[in-house]
Amino acid sequence: MSGFLPASFQAVILKRFCLFLAAAACVVGASPASAITPVSWPLKPVRIIVAYPPAGVSDIVARAMAEKMAVRLGQPVIVENKGGAGGTIGMDAVAKAAPDGYTLGFSSISPLALNPLLSKVAYDPFKDITPVASVMFSPVVLLGTPGFTGQSMNELVAQAKAKPGALRWATSGLATVGHITLEQFKRSANVDITHIPYKGGGQQQNDALAGQFEVLTTNLGPLLNGHIKAGKLRPLAVGAPQRVDVMPNVPTFAELGYPKANLMSVFGIFAPAGTPSALVTVLNGVINDVLAMPDIRERLISSDNVPTGGTPADFAKAIRTEYDNNRDIIKQANITLE
Repeated sequence: MSGFLPASFQAVILKRFCLFLAAAACVVGASPASAITPVSWPLKPVRIIVAYPPAGVSDIVARAMAEKMAVRLGQPVIVENKGGAGGTIGMDAVAKAAPDGYTLGFSSISPLALNPLLSKVAYDPFKDITPVASVMFSPVVLLGTPGFTGQSMNELVAQAKAKPGALRWATSGLATVGHITLEQFKRSANVDITHIPYKGGGQQQNDALAGQFEVLTTNLGPLLNGHIKAGKLRPLAVGAPQRVDVMPNVPTFAELGYPKANLMSVFGIFAPAGTPSALVTVLNGVINDVLAMPDIRERLISSDNVPTGGTPADFAKAIRTEYDNNRDIIKQANITLE
């Protein structure tokens, strides 16, 4: 192992592997001599399945993470794209992989916390996949278009109450995070707003600039930021744990009194269920180390994503909470993919 790792990280990784060794021996009741040794993993390349097509933000981030993880693990970390079906194809591949630490997944939490509530998937989101670490969140912003005459969320609510159903709110599609945000907001504010679902964000953004609807929810990005700075689109609220650096004057949905609408796209790394908990701990530590690196943080922040990190337990709890909230609003609003 020392031949692969920089000296500054050898002690940290060795300590984690020794903890892994001790835990494995206790779990299986084996003697230390027959248990996994500190140098027995990884002995070959580790694979990260990205649940989306190449060249997107998730793919770019996963490849940057993989490069840094490889240095710490002393083996290549190979990225493989398995996009399609909103991330469920890639996550199904993770669920069916051997639980030996050599196959991981990189995805948003939607294939676990949203997609299974709307269509049949080939895996159980809580029995077949193990959360390893949260990596980042992508804020969801609510924007007023040239077709919106108000200046704030209070004016949006006032207009929606004055003319029920007249105000139009566009999202990137049915049953997306933006759609769930809309439905949570409608219920919390007790207003009737018309949903305009698009198939993706490109045409949605063009129509927004033309004022063909009043407001939209979408993820932040450099092009969108340019339109905001030019005054073509007006931010009203953002879905994030706290205000984001690029829009420090824009309040979160939670600050405005709509905590259940305070949603964002959360991404992380996953492993097949059955992966030894001590190995998950080792992987979690490596991922958190990588997320703390200045160049990785800059890569995420420059693409309008926010690095997260944390424990496997916290990540699993966040997924379960979002699943429960999504289940309730999908039932209440009768949301379907048709």
